[in-house]
Amino acid sequence: MTFDLNTRRQVGKTSLQLPTFGFGAAHLGGMFGRVPGEVAHATLDAAWESGIRFYDTAPWYGRGLSELRVGGFLIDKPRDEFIITTKVGRSLRRPANPKNFDRAPWGGGLNMEVMWDYSYDGIMRAYEQSLQRLGLDTVDALLVHDPEQSTEPGGPSLDDLADSGIKALEELKSSGQIKAYGMGLNATESLDTYARRVPLDFLIVAMPYTLLDQSALASGLKYCVDNDMSVIIGAPYASGILVTGPGPNARYRYAAAPADIQEKAGKIQEICRSHGVSLAAAALKFPLAHPAVVAIIPGGAKPEEVTSNIGHFAETVPAGLWSDLRAAGLIDPEAPVPAD
Repeated sequence: MTFDLNTRRQVGKTSLQLPTFGFGAAHLGGMFGRVPGEVAHATLDAAWESGIRFYDTAPWYGRGLSELRVGGFLIDKPRDEFIITTKVGRSLRRPANPKNFDRAPWGGGLNMEVMWDYSYDGIMRAYEQSLQRLGLDTVDALLVHDPEQSTEPGGPSLDDLADSGIKALEELKSSGQIKAYGMGLNATESLDTYARRVPLDFLIVAMPYTLLDQSALASGLKYCVDNDMSVIIGAPYASGILVTGPGPNARYRYAAAPADIQEKAGKIQEICRSHGVSLAAAALKFPLAHPAVVAIIPGGAKPEEVTSNIGHFAETVPAGLWSDLRAAGLIDPEAPVPAD
């Protein structure tokens, strides 16, 4: 199985076709620290010049900052040459006391308060706000963002989504304003619960299917295949360790990587090295072998990270690497690999 940067795969039963390799713009909102404006623009420019034409963002990323930066860059590009997805469920407003407002966890983001709303009006409000921040009159697809937080105080109401919010997404799709709609998820169990509450065209899955974790394989991803629901892998590096390798600064699931993950990543890395392949190359190509997966969207906070990602994606990964990982029990024996 070979992969080209802009080989396109169809999303479910929709008219949307996505390149297999996109750009996730969370870092540009200040995920792990403020990204200066000129660096953000240079990062997006590196992505464009490398041939990337699929960009994913969200109001939550930097409390609007990511959308502003992505839209400000793409506004000068031909609209028919790129695909952009963003998310709904959060609207933004001026905080009552801006001087004392806590912008955590996006310390480098905008001074905007988040308002959860999965209702019809809330979905439409978030959509219209995103268009304004992006400076665009269309987006290609929308995703309901972070339903896992529905159990937290002040979180969104999934009943609102099922009762009326999904109608807003259906209307936007039927009227041609978007081509598809989906949901952004972070946990394996979410594919078995939240993803089944409403009909969806696709999911962005941030963590449950990577080179380190195939826990969603037998249930959640099988459900996706059986129901023509496509999947985008939102964190192919598992938030860091699959590109940096193990070490004191390695991150996993957006936090410091625990000892067992460090050990497993180290074993995978050794097998990769024995085949002359980078850990990152294997991490990028592994999930694309699954029949539900249509794209991966690694991010980047500076230009060299984008060009490095492209370089890893261009590496040739021999079939023997996958068989060695299976033999060592480091990947699920049922997980499809590019050599199958």
